Amino acid sequence: MKITRIRTRVVEWKGPVVPLPPHFCTNPMDLVAPSLAPETMGTFTFHGWLLCEIFTDDGLVGVGNAALSPRVTKQVIDLYLAPLLVGADPWDVEFLWQHMYRKTMAFGRKGIGMVAISAVDIALWDLLGKAARQPVYRLLGGRTKPRIPVYASRLYSTPLDELASEAARYKREGYRAMKLRFGWGPTDGAAGMRHNVDLVRTVRETVGDDVDVMADAYMGWSLDYAKRMLPLLEPFGLRWLEEAVIPDDTHGYAELRRRTSIPIAGGEHEFTLAGFRDLLEARALDYVQFDTNRVGGLTQARKIAALAEAHGIPVIPHAGQMHNYHVVMASLNSPMAEFFPPVDVEVGNELFWYIFDGEPTPTDGFIDLPENVPGLGLTVNEASLERFEVIE
Repeated sequence: MKITRIRTRVVEWKGPVVPLPPHFCTNPMDLVAPSLAPETMGTFTFHGWLLCEIFTDDGLVGVGNAALSPRVTKQVIDLYLAPLLVGADPWDVEFLWQHMYRKTMAFGRKGIGMVAISAVDIALWDLLGKAARQPVYRLLGGRTKPRIPVYASRLYSTPLDELASEAARYKREGYRAMKLRFGWGPTDGAAGMRHNVDLVRTVRETVGDDVDVMADAYMGWSLDYAKRMLPLLEPFGLRWLEEAVIPDDTHGYAELRRRTSIPIAGGEHEFTLAGFRDLLEARALDYVQFDTNRVGGLTQARKIAALAEAHGIPVIPHAGQMHNYHVVMASLNSPMAEFFPPVDVEVGNELFWYIFDGEPTPTDGFIDLPENVPGLGLTVNEASLERFEVIE
């Protein structure tokens, strides 16, 4: 089997978008927002996606994907990665990964370069599963659990009665864990801190003590602000506090972990095996949250998962989706997965529901991966792409 062609497509949503309320989720832009004019403010939303398909001479097609900056990611694949792969044997997946990584090292390593490699690598593993007529998780080691527990991940900062209603619905649907977003950060002062506490209190009082509650600051806090928030949050028994500071602040994560009884989570915006080594050696995290379509695909995700296991730190990948579910299924050190409930398009991280067929939905808070579907189990919904602008 040889690779004959690599096709990339950027798909950008052109349908209606649900307007988001102010303070729906704090983010890194908040600290500079007071100095920005409205025309330069921008939004922290992402309404495009990248599809990567690898074609072979025996008719099989592997499907990969990446979110964030899809137009630039497409250029990296088309100009720098695709020429390395055409004519190669896809079973040489480790060698191909190393070739892509080393070819782009001068300008890649993290960020867009690694995201591009991730999309290609995911497509390669999907291809290998189809060639072997096995689901990808079997290639990674097989089942470690009958089903995957998932937590409902949304609960944006909205009026408290609406927040309570959403949390109550997730509990009725059988979720045993759910995650909310903080809406306020350092520029909002003491009043914002009180609003953040109100969010956590509302969800905790709604779901009770038998449901895990997590909270995400999405890189929007400073270390000083996070240290001030910790004592206010400790009474609510959070399972973890996520991305309290920017991802490069390894020492900040480590200091927070030393200061609090709340477990500290992060890694969604880390990109390399070496980066996770540094986080783990610094004892900075209680939970590792890499995303397979950012860290170099399945070839690297399984290495990072093994590294975390060696340090006794659980892996709960960011964003759910099939490329992450297969990692979770094959790893005993991954106790559950994130799940984005299908909703109308708002932030953009829900777009995969509109692009792919095959994404599982939970029953009583669990999803399962079929044993009789080879590869990742996803297909592109070509009819649905009519709702997007497609750039080839």
